[in-house]
Amino acid sequence: MIILKIGGSILTNKDSTESEVDALSLKRIASEIKASMDASPKQLVIVHGAGSFGHPPAKKHKIGEEFDKSEYPQKRLGFCEIQNEVKKLNMYICEAFIAEGLPVIAVPASGFITATNKRITSGNLDLFKNYLEKGFIPVIYGDVVLDDDLEFCVISGDQLIQYLAKNLSPDKVILGTDVDGVYNKNPKTNDDAVFFDKFTSLKDLDTLEGTTNVDVTGGMVGKIKELLYLADLGIESKIINAEVEDNIFKVLEDKPVKGTIISRGN
Repeated sequence: MIILKIGGSILTNKDSTESEVDALSLKRIASEIKASMDASPKQLVIVHGAGSFGHPPAKKHKIGEEFDKSEYPQKRLGFCEIQNEVKKLNMYICEAFIAEGLPVIAVPASGFITATNKRITSGNLDLFKNYLEKGFIPVIYGDVVLDDDLEFCVISGDQLIQYLAKNLSPDKVILGTDVDGVYNKNPKTNDDAVFFDKFTSLKDLDTLEGTTNVDVTGGMVGKIKELLYLADLGIESKIINAEVEDNIFKVLEDKPVKGTIISRGN
């Protein structure tokens, strides 16, 4: 089984205030996944980010922050707005995948996951297992969920990866982003950015703090923290550039692709 995360920055313009899907990227990614499934049938779980659909309203309503009881009605509406927006993005993605012949089924996190202080604490994955056994491809995404401490919070696709991998024990975990992997600086704005082909320790994160855009889910540093936890469980993952044509097909087929491997240190 493979868990594949497709970043919101690949599917949308995350910095935009408009909720727009990158239809060309979406179609290409869908066709690459279909080609891989045809080449070598496999169990696959897809996780996608919220991009410009989820991040702007999450910032606007400050979901995940403490608030006065008098603000509850407005916060609740904000929760509904965010959940509805990310559901729209998921619908576009599933439509594109189904058009390519992929048997995807949406499984929203807000429908079965709850958290405590922004960390997932419960979520029954029996439904995931049933769908996988029947040949479906479950699709889950960054979402808002109920939180025992804060009432509501944002659960990133990266945290979902950790939770799914910890409980489903996949053979591999792949993150498709808009860069080739982990750098000490943002490679889009720094020509001298140094590439890491492997990441094995939390202490190495000190070299990355503040080097990438940090969104409501923590940016690249947040991704690495979640994946290092999996590395401690013996689950290796790889961060690749999903904007490069055929990269997703190649990595799903175990072919060489430039990227950063997150694993336990030797």
